[in-house]
Amino acid sequence: MIFTYNKEYVGDVLMVIIADRQDAKLAVERMGNVARVYRLDSAETVAWNIFQVSSLIDITERGQVLLTDKEIAILNQELSQAGFEQKLVNDLEPKFVVGEIVEMVAHPDSDHLNICQVKVAADKKVQIVAGAPNVKVGLKTIVALPGAMMPKGNLIFPGKLRGVESCGMMCSPRELQLPNAPQKRGVIELASSEAVGTAFDPIKHWQG
Repeated sequence: MIFTYNKEYVGDVLMVIIADRQDAKLAVERMGNVARVYRLDSAETVAWNIFQVSSLIDITERGQVLLTDKEIAILNQELSQAGFEQKLVNDLEPKFVVGEIVEMVAHPDSDHLNICQVKVAADKKVQIVAGAPNVKVGLKTIVALPGAMMPKGNLIFPGKLRGVESCGMMCSPRELQLPNAPQKRGVIELASSEAVGTAFDPIKHWQG
């Protein structure tokens, strides 16, 4: 789940993104200060809007926010009181982590894309289709995993590129909006000593 809040531009609304809408037609069901956004074709919930959220919890950040289990419990109580049976689930796992490309093959339907197997934890690999010119086996970089919100607001969900499954994105300094980021294509290149699975830290991982 992605929790996002921007009182200045959106109002006192916590937006909770559950799933990629995949261009499906959406409908909204509102009860009290809670609105459920769902797909018309499957009734699958893709998002929640919780209005007047500052009366429930105190949010000082803007953009993607991390909530405590206690705050999630308060929000679930609001959903229940509004008449909804579903519950929000907190996910405190980091969404931007150090990853290492351990395998790479050319995309069969592209002259510039590569299909990369990227280690993002000691016991986890994900497949990412990437077009950056500097990707190679052994490269360590920053990976945005599903559930991440990029600095410009775009969301990371599993999907397909040219028909091939891709689960995440390897990030460039420019995409991460790092200071003095070079304005050219290419994922961030980390030292080989960086530990796979470590949460992204701009101060530690960028000396631009």
